[in-house]
Amino acid sequence: MFSTLTPIMQCFFSLSFHSMAFRWSLGNHENFALQIADATNFYITEKNRNDIKNGSILRLTTSPYQTAVGLHERIQSSSMDAKLEALKDLANASRDITFAQEFINLDGISLLTQMVESGTERYQKLQKIMKPCFGDLLSFTLTAFVELMDHGIVSWDTFSVAFIKKIASYVNKSAMDTAVLQRSLAILESMVLNSQDLYHKVAQEITIGQLIPHLQGTDQDIQTYTIAVINALFLKAPEEKRQVRLHCAHTNVIRSPTPINDEMAHQLYVLQVLTFNLLEDRMMTKMDPQDQAQRDIIFELRRIAFDMEMEPNNSGSIEKRKSMYTRDYKKLGFINHVNPAVDFTQIPPGMLALDNMLYFARHHQDAYIRIVLENSSREDKHECPFGRSSIELTKMLCEILKVGELPSENCHDFHPMFFTHDRSFEEFFCICIQLLNKTWKEMRATSEDFNKVMQVVREQIMRALTLKPNSLDQFKSRLQNLSYTEILKIRQSERMNQEDFQSRPILELREKIQPEIMELIKQQRLNRLCEGTCFRKISSRRRQDKFWYCRLSPNHKVLHYGDLEESPQGEVPHDSLQDKLPVADIKAVITGKDCPHMKEKGALKQNKEVLELAFSVLYESDEYLNFIAPDKHEYCVWTDGLNALLGKEMTSDYTKSDMDTLLSMEMKLRLLDLENIQIPEAPPPIPKEPSNYDFVYDCN
Repeated sequence: MFSTLTPIMQCFFSLSFHSMAFRWSLGNHENFALQIADATNFYITEKNRNDIKNGSILRLTTSPYQTAVGLHERIQSSSMDAKLEALKDLANASRDITFAQEFINLDGISLLTQMVESGTERYQKLQKIMKPCFGDLLSFTLTAFVELMDHGIVSWDTFSVAFIKKIASYVNKSAMDTAVLQRSLAILESMVLNSQDLYHKVAQEITIGQLIPHLQGTDQDIQTYTIAVINALFLKAPEEKRQVRLHCAHTNVIRSPTPINDEMAHQLYVLQVLTFNLLEDRMMTKMDPQDQAQRDIIFELRRIAFDMEMEPNNSGSIEKRKSMYTRDYKKLGFINHVNPAVDFTQIPPGMLALDNMLYFARHHQDAYIRIVLENSSREDKHECPFGRSSIELTKMLCEILKVGELPSENCHDFHPMFFTHDRSFEEFFCICIQLLNKTWKEMRATSEDFNKVMQVVREQIMRALTLKPNSLDQFKSRLQNLSYTEILKIRQSERMNQEDFQSRPILELREKIQPEIMELIKQQRLNRLCEGTCFRKISSRRRQDKFWYCRLSPNHKVLHYGDLEESPQGEVPHDSLQDKLPVADIKAVITGKDCPHMKEKGALKQNKEVLELAFSVLYESDEYLNFIAPDKHEYCVWTDGLNALLGKEMTSDYTKSDMDTLLSMEMKLRLLDLENIQIPEAPPPIPKEPSNYDFVYDCN
């Protein structure tokens, strides 16, 4: 034990041990260990001893092994009260990996699973008269299990079907203790995500339909865990089994008066991404121009539009029918009039475009017929090609919604309107294809203007989505206020705000002002570092994040930092941050994949978004202070500020943006009196000197 401690700690331990040995005749010192006397109660080991903060209070207690042995025996007690207290202590102690390893070595996981599988049989008969106590027993048992498994020491593949059935039964019960339900959902999520084999076993016991009722309650934590399990099942399921009713989440979660927290927003975002990713297969499937069944779908588009139920085997010559089809397919706006199937060989959007067109024709038949007939009867070259437009629009919508991309770790950006309909993507397309036709008419476009129209439509859609409409009808209403005329006004206004004068005097003024603006940005960055930021320690379980805080001293000489139990409300005082790093000791700032904490094996699965937010401070001899910024803005603020402290250039995107904004404002302020006055290319002549300088005021 002594060999694992620093000299001061050894001395402390030695004094404490001998003092206790003298008073109570304690036995071998191997039965004791040091523990941090705070809410964590973590044991001090060789691995974590360097993390002990100055001024930390240490506690002499029984060793992890002795504690594990004691709890292993106590949780098997025949006394209900003793068992409950033991399980409560076990749930608390299991957060420490040193204790967890010792308890697991005693086959503690198996003991807990046996207790769950048997339903603590000896007490199950007493549930009716001791229900609260039984609920607490089960709750602490599952809590201890979750904490132990969170350390990644034991593989999830080792659990029996009986254990899975029992956990699933707790989720399937209509009335279950909230704590038990929450932990059962967490266990199911981890099982599904960590093992494909366990996914199949879990999927046999519970379906997404059985999880939906848990979204109908008022407990947002239960709703969050439920959506997390739905996402896990969704992610691991084969393509043919991926089904989920999004509108249930909208009705019971999004429209709830309770504000949506970050974790719930993230789970809804993940659910949205996984749902849209179901479209990827059709999006990347080419149409076979020789497949008659697929060609019949296109024929149905033609039949609905022109009300001609003519089949290929009808009377009439083949040449006559081909000529009629070619004419109609041209009216429908396909590029290939003879065989429109060729138009759907481009991927993306592949067959997804045809799916959208058919949905529009069947479910919004009046609007479909109106658009097709309206454009097919025009002879002024201003007809909007429905076929070509639908294909390009589908491709655009897939790009906007990022169909096929995996969900990111830190994103919370979901759109409530997509949770209001089971066929939300198809309905989204139907609204946008009508918008495209309307914008085409407003622009009086011809085929040569096709790309320009698509750019305007994209801008209209993006601006409407930015407003986060709660329903598809609200989205449609927002688009009504974003006509082509309104888009032109917005563009003109933005151009005026970004106007860049190119005359030589203006350019000289810009060069003169630029250093002042850069110094202002530098001061802002350093002031932000002095305020400090709370950083998240990312773990395998998002809902139990750890935090730490870092801030720069007011004299810009020292970085103060330290761990926190929870995210702070406001600034954290310097004196509560135990660790210090002199700025003079900093050698370099490293970003992205070059950071040490991004090179570790399996570190955050090398998540792209996390890589973009990671940076490290190198100091002394290969020592690092590692950061993962909460968002892109904080990343830029800190990398800029640290580089400024080192006398290096600030190169972030936010610095460039701030420079453009502040420089533009300053230029407009200085040129305010010159409005509508032409600026000459050559400077005016210097006037004669005045007869006296009595008007000069020396401000020094």
